[in-house]
Amino acid sequence: MSGWDPDPSALERAHARGAISRPAASLAEAVAGADLALVAAPVAELGDQLAGTLAATGSTCVVTDVGSTKGAICDAVSEPDRFIGGHPMAGSEARGAEHATGELFQGASWFLTPVAETRPERYKLLHAFVSSLGAVPVAIEPHAHDRLVALTSHLPHALANVLLNQAGASRIDGHEPLAAAGGSLRDMTRVAGANPGIWVDIFLDNATVLSEVLAEHRQALEELEGALSRRDADFLSRWIGDASGHRKRLLAEAYPDAGALYRVEVHVPDRPGVFAAITQACASEGINIEDFEVHHLSPERGGTLELLLGEDDVERAVALLAALGYQAIATPVVADVQED
Repeated sequence: MSGWDPDPSALERAHARGAISRPAASLAEAVAGADLALVAAPVAELGDQLAGTLAATGSTCVVTDVGSTKGAICDAVSEPDRFIGGHPMAGSEARGAEHATGELFQGASWFLTPVAETRPERYKLLHAFVSSLGAVPVAIEPHAHDRLVALTSHLPHALANVLLNQAGASRIDGHEPLAAAGGSLRDMTRVAGANPGIWVDIFLDNATVLSEVLAEHRQALEELEGALSRRDADFLSRWIGDASGHRKRLLAEAYPDAGALYRVEVHVPDRPGVFAAITQACASEGINIEDFEVHHLSPERGGTLELLLGEDDVERAVALLAALGYQAIATPVVADVQED
């Protein structure tokens, strides 16, 4: 598999990591004779990069991308019969080939946006490529994709920034809110401050749809404000109950084989090797960690390690941690809706 990047150092790192087998000196050299070409570029540059790739490839080559928005690019592309938009729902805050991992796409949804001009054999080729990476191809209409990601990705990023900026710009009777913040604010703002070089373009490219979703969110907030003003306990109870049900569905989709999920909180000291010792001990006992997060307090106070475990593993994990000298507290994830 050949590859090209306008940044020679990025190309060198990708080759060194094995992400590509042959670094090319130009785009034309990279795609010469290719059956499939994949374009990865910032959203604002994607149109030009796709145009160049379509021009450099043969008439039978399928071209795809990994951009976060699909409607505008699919509407504007010059050869809709050869271009099939793509968007893998996987990634991390780290950037560059040096942070690449072969397991990134395992089990992840990878949206594909065929259009009326798409030939079945070309879609089949791209579908097979995505599946070979361990991802799950999901066909979707381009503009429907943009509304879906506006609701599930772009809105959470926008609200995380709003929440953190609101708290960070406030002082309450001389107190700094961020200094007193608990786990709720940390959890809800994990994605705040993400790379502006990427996210400014995403927000602007999907501005119309994101604005519509923000308007719907504003209406939901107004309904909540009205319930608080009326002291409407019945509304609030239904509202929280609906959220609990939706969260159960979300977790069931994310962890389909785990059963009921539990959050296990462990206070750990700030010293090298603690996290590795805990995870290795769990692995040796066959305890599967579905997910984890670390909240650092200070060098003196250490921090809290949160493990997400299935119901079949939680009791054994708590007992194992006790044997290692750690006090662990397990709570059902769905029921965990109280403030810290």
